[in-house]
Amino acid sequence: MTDVLQVLTTADNRETALQLLQSAVSAKLAASGQVSGPVASAFWHLGELGKGEEWVLTLRTTRDRYEELEQHLIEHHPWDNPEVTFTVIAGGSASYMNWVRQATSA
Repeated sequence: MTDVLQVLTTADNRETALQLLQSAVSAKLAASGQVSGPVASAFWHLGELGKGEEWVLTLRTTRDRYEELEQHLIEHHPWDNPEVTFTVIAGGSASYMNWVRQATSA
């Protein structure tokens, strides 16, 4: 297991997802990321079943930078309660993992 994480959030449009991506990488909270979509979604919101399209933002960071990245995404996201989740990247090439660590070092 490594200290490198893959972080996910979603947005209701491409522009918002791109703004979140660029601000997180510019702040060195994430080494890189991609925006993909749109994807179809279904969700509960204010007690009602909703459906729509969302854009997925995937970021790579380290465990040390995660809390700052999470806070950044929540503060800059237009939604009151956006999804911000992470998965530990269990393995990968040593050079890539080192690059993520270097790119996110403060």
